[in-house]
Amino acid sequence: MSKKRLYDHEAEALGLELKPHQKGRKQACYYLNKERLELLKDLRDVAGLSITGTSTLEDKNGNTVVKWVKRNKTEEDRLKAYKVAIESLNRDIKPTKATPYKLKDHNSDLCNQYTLTDFHLGMMAWAEETGDDWDLKIAEDVLVKFFEAGIKQSANAENAIFAQIGDFLHWDGLDAVTPASKHVLDADSRFTKLVRVAIRVIRRVIDMLLEKYKNVSVIMAEGNHDPASSVWLREMLSIFYENEPRVKVDTNPDPYYCVLFGKVCLFYHHGHKKGFKGLETAFISKFKKEFGVSDFVYGHTGHYHHDKIESNLMTVEQHRTLAAKDAYSSRGAYSSGRDSKVITYHKNYGEVGRSNININMITD
Repeated sequence: MSKKRLYDHEAEALGLELKPHQKGRKQACYYLNKERLELLKDLRDVAGLSITGTSTLEDKNGNTVVKWVKRNKTEEDRLKAYKVAIESLNRDIKPTKATPYKLKDHNSDLCNQYTLTDFHLGMMAWAEETGDDWDLKIAEDVLVKFFEAGIKQSANAENAIFAQIGDFLHWDGLDAVTPASKHVLDADSRFTKLVRVAIRVIRRVIDMLLEKYKNVSVIMAEGNHDPASSVWLREMLSIFYENEPRVKVDTNPDPYYCVLFGKVCLFYHHGHKKGFKGLETAFISKFKKEFGVSDFVYGHTGHYHHDKIESNLMTVEQHRTLAAKDAYSSRGAYSSGRDSKVITYHKNYGEVGRSNININMITD
């Protein structure tokens, strides 16, 4: 164990409980094992930081005595730091063992898509202000109950898609603000706790799906609230299930995703980069081959939660969320209903059924 002085954000990044600062300092002392020392080194690596200026101390002859380089983290630098942390954490992740598929009477021609968007895990809402309460505990319970209900009600298919279409986490780092605009968010708890709950509940629902389905595809899409966190979620899940042939995690870093199932093509995008009406051309331009071999094409998005377009090319649907409104949404009088859907696709005939699971069905 080695003794190190850490800033609060460093301690949180290492999963440590914060300690009081030393007198006259903005740091506290911690004892770190070898693994945490390696991660700290990666986090403090300044090679990827943007230089914002320099200061130089010269002697009377003009010779440089000391030179300071001023550095600052840009958004791109923060993403690089997250990726470094992911690589360090993945060294210690032990992949799960493969589990046998025991059910024999399920239809291999069917695939059930569990659609989830804008779940905003970690958001805090107060019922007196917004109409409904929402926090980490409530959110975890709602998500598990949605999957319990969906698994019970859906067709006996061999295949499932866990389609998480973005903004699974409400905020994206140690500061509870939106990544782009830095708007202050209503947040429940600390980021370290949020990460732990996110990992726990996602693993739980994937294990629930594996009990019913032979094959499970996982889409962990980027959203405008969690662009960096979606990176480590995809990479971590990919490592964790690398020895489980029944789970396929899409690690595509581009925020557009595609699943091909027989003659059915399924597209996914959160909706933060491309507007609803422009999604058709965006999907087709990025997945020309998949689109070209498909008879039935569907696009799925979130972000706004209440629209659907059918054309001669595809059907594009904006999905509602199970999450409660935060104060911002409530004050803006946004009034979309709260539900999520399990959609059943046949590999030769397209959509053949769906279950709408609204919030009252899983909270009453």
